[in-house]
Amino acid sequence: MSEQKTAESAQIDAETEQEFLEVTETEVEVLNARVAELEAQLKDTQLRSQAEVRNIQMRADREVSNAHKFALEKFAGGLLEVVDNLERAMTVANPQDESLKSLIEGLQLTHKVFADTLKKFGVEAVDPTGQPFNAELHQAVATQPSSGTNPANTVVTVFQKGYTLSGRLLRPAMVVVAQ
Repeated sequence: MSEQKTAESAQIDAETEQEFLEVTETEVEVLNARVAELEAQLKDTQLRSQAEVRNIQMRADREVSNAHKFALEKFAGGLLEVVDNLERAMTVANPQDESLKSLIEGLQLTHKVFADTLKKFGVEAVDPTGQPFNAELHQAVATQPSSGTNPANTVVTVFQKGYTLSGRLLRPAMVVVAQ
């Protein structure tokens, strides 16, 4: 009997081992599927993180570039008053007066050097005489009836030139517009 029990016990052990192996193989398949799923999530997270880092780098580069471009904005805005005063002095001075000739030449040279320096640093004048009125670049301070030479909604006179800094409006041009 003990041999029979041993044989039965061995058969039960073999069946249990087979069931265990079947369960284990199923569990391994489930675990392998879960590992594959987690690896896919990890790869997705990694790609998103890399994209976010690239976006942050591009944003920082753009902000640094803008800071360089527009760092002179307040300083350039203050210098525009000097340019305006030089232009006013040149228009008021009588070029026929021989005693003022050298003064006028000095004003013209100073104005030219000043304007060239502003242009070198990205400050451009906006002189819209004869152009259509553009509310983004011009500030209408008055209107006048349109004539045959000036169609409606056209800039007739410029009281004060406008300026842009690297394409961004620094000061609008103050203009008279034809109605």
